[in-house]
Formats: sequence, C-alpha cells, structure tokens
Amino acid sequence: MKANKIENSDVSSEAIPADYKGASAEAIQHHYDVGNEFYRLWLDNTLTYSCALWDEDETNDTLELAQLRKLDFHIRNARAQQAQHVLEIGSGWGSLPKRLVDVDGVEKVTTLTLSQAQLQWIESFQNSQIETRLENWFHHFPQQPYDSIILIEAFEAFVQRDLSEAERIETYRTFFQRCHDWLKPGGWMSLQTIAWGNMRREDLGEFIPSEIFPESDLPTLADIAKASERIFEVVALRNDRKHYERTHRNWLSMLKANRSAAVNLVGEETVARYEKYLKMSIVGFYTGKNDLLRLTLRRIDSPR
Repeated sequence: MKANKIENSDVSSEAIPADYKGASAEAIQHHYDVGNEFYRLWLDNTLTYSCALWDEDETNDTLELAQLRKLDFHIRNARAQQAQHVLEIGSGWGSLPKRLVDVDGVEKVTTLTLSQAQLQWIESFQNSQIETRLENWFHHFPQQPYDSIILIEAFEAFVQRDLSEAERIETYRTFFQRCHDWLKPGGWMSLQTIAWGNMRREDLGEFIPSEIFPESDLPTLADIAKASERIFEVVALRNDRKHYERTHRNWLSMLKANRSAAVNLVGEETVARYEKYLKMSIVGFYTGKNDLLRLTLRRIDSPR
C-alpha cells in the first residue's frame, strides 16, 4: 500500500504500514470527551490545551496571552500567514484555526480530530473557512497540497506503547513522508510535542498510560530526528519544558479554584484523576523527566 500522490508533489512515497499503529478514536475520546464545560473551568478563554509560550521577562504574563503567543509562534514558523490552505493535525477546541482565519488572513484551514466533543465545538463556530474532519492523519488523503502544516501535541498519540523501536520509527517516518507529500514544494511545518527527557519509558508507571492517555507513547528527540531525516530539514528546535511546568501550574490552580463546579460536572473521581495527572506533569517537566519540543521543519524538495 502506498500513500496517495498529491498534485505537484515530487517525492516518491515508500510503503506505509498495513494498519494504523496510533491511538484509537475511543482512546482519544476517553480523555478529550470528558466534557467541554469541564475543560472550560480550568483552561484559558481560548480553550487551548497545550503548552503555552511564556514571556520569561514578564512576571505578570497571563496564561491567555502566553497561549496566543504560542499560536502566533507556530503560525509564523510554519509560514502560514496569508496562506491559501493550512492543515492542522489535532484540533483541540479550535483556537489555532480560528486565529489563522480571523487574524492571519488564511483562506482555508483543514483541521483533523478524533474527538466528537471537539468536532462539535469547532463546528459551532459556523465558519465556512474552517473544515473540521473526524479523521486521523493516517487516513487523510487531500486532493490538493497544503501551504503549511501545524501540529501541536498530537504526535504523542501516533504510536502505542507496546511497539518496538523499529516500529515506532517506521510509523513516525511514514507520518513525515505523508506530510512531505501533502506540502507544496518549499513548504514548512511547525511541530510541538511532549517528549521523553531524562527518563526511560519503562519507569513511567501505569497511571498516565491507563488513566489519562491510553494507547499513546512519547517520542524521543532522536526518534524525530531519525524519522524526518532526508525528508525535512530541522531549521529550529526549542526545549521549553519549564514553560510546560508553568502551564500545568496554572491549569492546576484554576482546577482547584473551580473544584466544586468540576465535581458537579464530572464527579469526584474524575477531578481527582486530573489533579493527580497535573501534579505529576508539573514534577516531570520541572525535573527534566519530560521535555517539550518545538520544531520548525522545512520540506526537502529533492530528498536523497
């Protein structure tokens, strides 16, 4: 089986695996479909559920400003301003596509999600410039190439935990090959992902894999470098793990401030589970067990 070819693409796709090796729709919905109103209690007004980009020289920086700064960072690095068509992989609650069409003059955004709740939320915008698809990247076959691709914390769901190193690299490489096919020559991609830092995956324990993000696993920086080699040029790389520590601290503070309302919505057990997850994440990013990688990637138009 080979990836469908897209007009104007000049790279030959290698064979892709016969089956999808990432998280299922059910696994994604286990986390993201807890309830839109629940997430509204502890996320900022943009409902952005990923690491913010803080101004380290500004002690009074707010979570909402830091999230908008993060969106603008990825839009700028993907060269997506004024683009005709941008692909987002992993929709969240639509803050990026909304920013692209409302602020950056993008004509059309296609955004992929496996969450029914997020799909319904974005469709409530009733914006004809935003196409939301209940679809994973593996089954996405566009008819025309994109100007830019932006991926913010969806990469973590691309492989399952029980895969071998060779299977992980093969799956990640398939993804980068697909992105290469999907982009116009000279196209750019901006990618943000949690990654393993100074920690082995076997030391993680079972709470987060079973209770929070089932059927998912983190990449290492080496995984990404090896999988994208001779497909994309890595132009810039940041490790902003301290930014995610601060983001999680803000989320936990907001959840605690709205705890009674959260319990009324989803119950004590669910709230306690999220509190534990946020506390563990704070420790993981503070100690360097986890990294937060932001990569700017440029399409290699004639890969060898």
